[in-house]
Amino acid sequence: MKQRYLPFFLIILFSVISAAAFAQPNINPKDGKGYRETPVKINDLVDTRLDVRFDYQKSYLYGKEWVTLKPHFYTTDSLTLDAKGMDIQQIAILKDGKLKSLQYNYEDSLLLHIKLDRKYKGSEQYVVYIEYTSKPNLLHDKPGQKLDGKGLYFVNPKGTEKDKPTQIWTQGEAVSSSCWFPTIDQPQQKTTQQLSMTVPAKYTTLSNGLLISQKINADGTRTDTWKQKLPHSPYLFMMAIGDFKIYKDKWRNIEVNYYLEPKYFPYAKAVFGQTPEMMEFFSKALGVDFAWEKYSQVVVRDYPLGAMENSSATLLGDYVQKSPWELIDDPNGTGGTTIAHELFHQWFGDLATCESWSNETLNESFAVFGEKYWNEKKYGKDDGDDKRYDELQAYLRNKTAADQNLVPFYFSDSEGINGSNIYDKGGLVLTMLRNYLGDEAFFKGLGVYLKNRSFKSAEVQDLRLAMEEVSGRDLNWFFNQWYYGAGHPILDITYKWNESTKTEQVFIAQNQSGQIFQLPVAVDVYAGGKTERHQIWLGHAKDTLSFNLSARPDLVNVDAEKILLTKKTDHKTLTELLYQYQHAPLYMDRFEAFQAAADQQTTAEGKEILKAALKDKYHGLRIKAVKAIKTDDQSLLAEFLPIIADLAKNDPNYPVRAAAITLLGKTKNAAYQDLYQTALTSPSYTVRGAALTALNVVAPAQAFKTAKELQQAAEGPVSQAIVGVYETNGADAEWPYVMAAFKKASVQVKIDNAVKLMPGMIGRMTNRTYVAEGIRTISDLAVTYKKYGVGPKLIASLEDIKKERKNIDDKESANLAEDAIKRINDSKE
Repeated sequence: MKQRYLPFFLIILFSVISAAAFAQPNINPKDGKGYRETPVKINDLVDTRLDVRFDYQKSYLYGKEWVTLKPHFYTTDSLTLDAKGMDIQQIAILKDGKLKSLQYNYEDSLLLHIKLDRKYKGSEQYVVYIEYTSKPNLLHDKPGQKLDGKGLYFVNPKGTEKDKPTQIWTQGEAVSSSCWFPTIDQPQQKTTQQLSMTVPAKYTTLSNGLLISQKINADGTRTDTWKQKLPHSPYLFMMAIGDFKIYKDKWRNIEVNYYLEPKYFPYAKAVFGQTPEMMEFFSKALGVDFAWEKYSQVVVRDYPLGAMENSSATLLGDYVQKSPWELIDDPNGTGGTTIAHELFHQWFGDLATCESWSNETLNESFAVFGEKYWNEKKYGKDDGDDKRYDELQAYLRNKTAADQNLVPFYFSDSEGINGSNIYDKGGLVLTMLRNYLGDEAFFKGLGVYLKNRSFKSAEVQDLRLAMEEVSGRDLNWFFNQWYYGAGHPILDITYKWNESTKTEQVFIAQNQSGQIFQLPVAVDVYAGGKTERHQIWLGHAKDTLSFNLSARPDLVNVDAEKILLTKKTDHKTLTELLYQYQHAPLYMDRFEAFQAAADQQTTAEGKEILKAALKDKYHGLRIKAVKAIKTDDQSLLAEFLPIIADLAKNDPNYPVRAAAITLLGKTKNAAYQDLYQTALTSPSYTVRGAALTALNVVAPAQAFKTAKELQQAAEGPVSQAIVGVYETNGADAEWPYVMAAFKKASVQVKIDNAVKLMPGMIGRMTNRTYVAEGIRTISDLAVTYKKYGVGPKLIASLEDIKKERKNIDDKESANLAEDAIKRINDSKE
């Protein structure tokens, strides 16, 4: 499952996967934490056949299930199935085409304990029939279930929400499939599947496997039957139902389909068209072809966590659904990364599945690795390294990730499994393993692992054994410290040149608490116009490296491959970092120099590095450099402005142009007005939005006129820029547009507007109904997200509004603002 990068106040919400989603613990009295035992396999799923229909008014699913099982090994006369919050009408054994009722106990409306008709041996299969009703909206959210644990989601089921389609979709990971059909809801289970869905005939359906039949019914419904012959885990079962239009593509002889809302169908190829290329790329790299009968991707509404890698049928949030104008700004960004992430899961997670959630790194870490590997090969190593750096920072920012093993077997319910570990850290650990073994051995090892565990479950030791089999190297040291140990090295690196002995010494300290890491690193020594690489092992709290040289080196570059998962303090001089920028080969070499220069912009070396970064070959570094330029030193700014203006007009990357225009706008210099006017004709929404915002600073009347002209067709950044113009210069007539845009905006944009822009407009409007609406909107936002720390800022906005309304003698609105403040203060977090 792909977790999107979230606003700061939401990061904590998804940084931990709570433990209650997983196996029941055996409590270790020594530490009070639950040992997460892999659930005992008493019965094995073999085949699951479902026949479901829906009540859109009640948001119910009416289901019939024929589940085939067999004892795992020992003889048994009982069966326990996960079934959350259902009404059970019948449970029976199917014998010779006839149903014989079975006795059962429904424990806490969570577990069905079924007494079978007799004892079954390990070689004997049996079929249990269950008739049931799933009522997902009546389930209480269960701590630890991903999303909110409903499993089955009805979107606008009664059609009452304007401009929102009616849809049904499912989300099974980790243990939520058992909210819509009874099963053994564990990742180590594997079952084939047949699913029949009866839906209004106007809708399109999607599920795992192939569509094998469609039947038109007399009541205006249609029954679609999907069958997957290959076994997979219950959490990967999926349904999607709605008004989708299908774009048909293919890879080799396998159908590849894209399900989108009709509005976005013309752009299907632009959004998803790289999928077949990715399938070919991953199949060849792994030496294991894509295994499933087809591959489809469907975009749904209201899915909050990015995407879900259901076998052969990935479900994605609507943020990947973009117009050509949006794709211009983000050709290889969020959407493409998600597509690669979920596709790599079809091998890692779906084909070979973690045997318990403690081993979830085998699913998610690989998907993160795969998406960056795609970026690296498709868009260049700079792009892959830049995104890996973002992973590293996300992991280092997490306050608890370093306290937990990547494969955690002990954790309390309150701790759960740390998401930043299995996503960010895990992807970087695989990158280090790849670097240590080399590409040929690493990818051959992945192939061996996949072939050994195809359509089976796996644990991390299976990965180690496959890598050892191929490489011939003992890898216990690597897996013990990175998978079964916690934390990361915190390195402090200092340098000393001894002129008398012509020796360069490098002092490397590991300052973390806990384990001392064994670290194979490359060290490049630049001296006398030549570069010499040294392969070094670090393994002590303090290591000293010595290099005998003919003259003082220009640079000693520790971790020259920029591969270590570490928090590093490297005491290079700015002169050395300038040399590193100019001579070392990697993006991270240049980025490290840029980071130092950004804090020392007035120095000669700092200026030279920043000017080089503004012209860097990689657009991501150009954007960072533009955003780093300080605007409070006018003489310093003057040296950079010609480069910035050239970027604003001519850079081939539109987000770079937008960043440059934004910086020019901060100068409040009217000399750039013509540049802004020209930029308003750009095909890029991001450039247009930046240009309108900048124009509003130097020519507000012209910006207001332009906003009116653009308003009807504006989307995305242009729409947000119009809101900025209206909120600074607009009045009552512009409020409906501001509110409509507010409702469509992301939560972070809503909060930014409520803090920075809306108070001024609300404070000066004459229509008190609009004023009350604005006050209520800010209050609702504060109450909803109070637990993420936004309350004080939004209260300050309401205080400003109260003051302005008092100044114009509007006591009624001022009292509303006061009541809103009280409501926020009284609300629970």
